[in-house]
Amino acid sequence: MHKRILGQQGLTTSAIGYGAMDTAFGEGAEYDAASTAAIRQAYDDGVTFFDTAELYGWGKGERLLGTALAPVRDEVAIATKFGFTPSFAPNSQPGHVRDVVDTSLGSLGVDHIDVLYQHIHDPAVPIEDVVGVMKEYVDAGKVKYLGLSNTTPENVRRAHAVHPISVVQTSYSLFDRASEEFFPVLEELGIGLVAYRPLARGFLTGAVKPLDGYPADDFRRHNPWWAPGNFEVNLEIAEELTVLAESKGVTLAQLSLAWLLARKPYIVPIPGSRNGARVAENDAASELVLSADDLTTIDLIIPGGART
Repeated sequence: MHKRILGQQGLTTSAIGYGAMDTAFGEGAEYDAASTAAIRQAYDDGVTFFDTAELYGWGKGERLLGTALAPVRDEVAIATKFGFTPSFAPNSQPGHVRDVVDTSLGSLGVDHIDVLYQHIHDPAVPIEDVVGVMKEYVDAGKVKYLGLSNTTPENVRRAHAVHPISVVQTSYSLFDRASEEFFPVLEELGIGLVAYRPLARGFLTGAVKPLDGYPADDFRRHNPWWAPGNFEVNLEIAEELTVLAESKGVTLAQLSLAWLLARKPYIVPIPGSRNGARVAENDAASELVLSADDLTTIDLIIPGGART
């Protein structure tokens, strides 16, 4: 798999990473075995960048990922995040950050974290103070690179003034283009972009369903892409993109990931799946090169994101 450079501090990763969130929310040996197999499939495909967080199962996701990657620890980069309470409120108070990072090191079973993110901006704690605590771990050799997630361009600039930020993680896909507002500051400061939800919560996988096809508590029920009137328009967009993908002998997911890779050389998407075949499909997108005509056609089909 091709490599990409994120930031200017030495972080080099596979062009496509692996988002491990879904590995943390099931129970039982069968669920964990499938999750572990998916992680190892990604590694076998050449993926070297694996993303988790304290929030994902409150340590379960970190433990599973750390165990799955233990045999190849020195060959991969592991990213994790702090910044939430169990009630999903932001908390980046210095003491809380230290507690979470120390716990994450143990949960992952590692002596250092490759990328440490603040998971969400905490308006109660100046970003300079947060990065100051994160820097303590860099200075101690327990963290290699720093990142911010779910933040603002201004916070990125302020954080970078305290300690270099290597990556910013945002929701970014053909359907969700808001993150493009970060491009100017990322390019000015030399920071990479890690794209989560690169397949638009499943809308760009070729397996999207209307709302009545999902459980009553499914998160999609609160997403405007699935709202009546929007869903039909967005489904038509996905179908047009599928026609283009099939004309190139690839899947909709592969086309969508390749589009992200074509946007900027400092973007690394992190699709997540517990299905090994899906993982292999996603990872193969790193070899797909879209032509200028392909990109023009995609822009005509979906010029500014999904219908909301």
